[in-house]
Amino acid sequence: MVQRRYLGLSFSIALLISVNLSVLLSPALALPPPEDQPEEVLRTEIILEARSPINGQPMTAAEYAELQAQMETEARETGTVPPQIRRLITLLRIRKVLRTILPFLP
Repeated sequence: MVQRRYLGLSFSIALLISVNLSVLLSPALALPPPEDQPEEVLRTEIILEARSPINGQPMTAAEYAELQAQMETEARETGTVPPQIRRLITLLRIRKVLRTILPFLP
């Protein structure tokens, strides 16, 4: 009776080990689907179509470059500040307020 119990237990342990090993050793589960392109290939692709940042309409790469140049010249003419400089100015203003409240800060 005891031997049968050990035989059943050893059989179930062997079955669990074989199932777990087959899952662990199966490399097909870790691979992406064959139709999925690798990220390295996607990074090197040249994008030939674009969407307008104004209205989202599709446009060619030449039209997009022309629109970007036009937007840059308009920004220079109107005197808008780039976002990085605007952020720096805001941080300097916050620092100035903090130094007046807490003068021991560097």
